[in-house]
This record gives sequence, structure tokens and C-alpha cells, in this order.
Amino acid sequence: MIFIANKTYEVVVDHKNGWKPDAFKERFSEVLERYDYIVGDWGYNQLRMRGFFKDSHPKATKESMIATFQDYLNEYCNFGCAYFIIEKVPSKHQPNQQPTDDVESEEREIGVAAGLEQSEVLAQDQQEDSLPPQAPAPRQQRQHHQRKSYSNKHQNHQSNHPKPS
Repeated sequence: MIFIANKTYEVVVDHKNGWKPDAFKERFSEVLERYDYIVGDWGYNQLRMRGFFKDSHPKATKESMIATFQDYLNEYCNFGCAYFIIEKVPSKHQPNQQPTDDVESEEREIGVAAGLEQSEVLAQDQQEDSLPPQAPAPRQQRQHHQRKSYSNKHQNHQSNHPKPS
């Protein structure tokens, strides 16, 4: 179990020893708290993290559903990379007592490192739930510029003009 900003997560997949608590603590961002799953993948010795929703979540888009995780792994991650998936445990399973062993105290530090109080997290979640869904911004298409090509006729036309003296 991992405790982050008064939320509990558990590691559900640890592929090729991708789960590194210290690196996770260093890279964790409060933006990830809204997701049901956090996926971390390693490339060039750097941890990248991305959030995914449960497939039934009302805010889930096709790209943000955990069912499309394999597509994300194939398209955006290095082939054969180490990765992990952690899942948010529902709030009714939140611990009521303080952890006592060393591993759990390290996990408690992760929650402190996030720097959010429980009331701030709840207010933020309620605010996100009350906002209407926004349509994605339209994609801008790159304009293709073509080089001007001059025909021989054009070049000859320029050479027929007398040079100013």
C-alpha cells in the first residue's frame, strides 16, 4: 500500500522491477490524484507517469481509459521498458491508524511530499466534478509552404530590363 496526499494506492503491476518508491516520490504531481490508475514507465533512466481512469469513469475518454493502456505502452513507451501500474483504493479502505514499520513510514513521507491537506484535496475533487466537460481544443494544422519556382521565361524577362545607371 502506498499513501499519497491522504489517498491510498496499491501496486497492481510491477513489470521488470519498474516500481521504485524514491523515484515515484520525486516525480509525483498532484495532477495525478484525480486518476484511478497511475502508470509509470522508464526510458533513458527517466520515470514518466501518466494517469488513467477506470473504463466506467464518467470523465474517461478513449485515451484515458485503463483498457487502452496496452496501446499507450506500444505507441509511447520504449520497447520492453520497465513499468508499473498503481491503483487508487476506494476511500472506505483508507487506513485509520498510523503505519508503524519502515516501509510504511517511507510511504507516509510520499504523502507529506505531495503537500496537500485532505480538505484541499476534497475541495479540488468537488470543484472538478462540478465543472462541465470541455471539448478538446481544435488541432492546428501545419501549413505547407512551397518554394517559388521561376521559369526560364521569368528569368529572361528580368534580364531584358536595362540596368539603372
